Amino acid sequence: MWIQKEIKIAEKPRGFHLITKDILSAIPELANIKVGLMNIFIRHTSASLTVNENVSSDVRRDFERHFNKIVPDGADYFEHNYEGDDDMAAHIKSSMIGQSLNIPVSNGKLNLGTWQGIYLCEHRNYSGKRSLVITLWGETDEQT
Repeated sequence: MWIQKEIKIAEKPRGFHLITKDILSAIPELANIKVGLMNIFIRHTSASLTVNENVSSDVRRDFERHFNKIVPDGADYFEHNYEGDDDMAAHIKSSMIGQSLNIPVSNGKLNLGTWQGIYLCEHRNYSGKRSLVITLWGETDEQT
């Protein structure tokens, strides 16, 4: 079975945000997949996706501080700044972290580790809604 949906994630402030529940609520068909994969792709060049610790909010704050330190806004060597000081830094952070995730599906659930969640990494000060394309494929109970 193949399913593909585009969903919108509400505007978030700059930082790292758990969006696992947003994704799960948008794809109820997940419950029918016995074994498969879910690909999540963000359709933007200034935000990214990653999987990491899902309980402690200080981890998300530490991520934001670390990435801001290694890729500072408005670095004097950036030429691209059409949309402000955070523009080029956001593009670099997005490329460093990545735009897509592949997560295994087992018995109707994402097969994430105990402390893992899906993050939307918002690298812009003012971003707007973010668009994700979710592609789910796998075997259902009816196919076995």
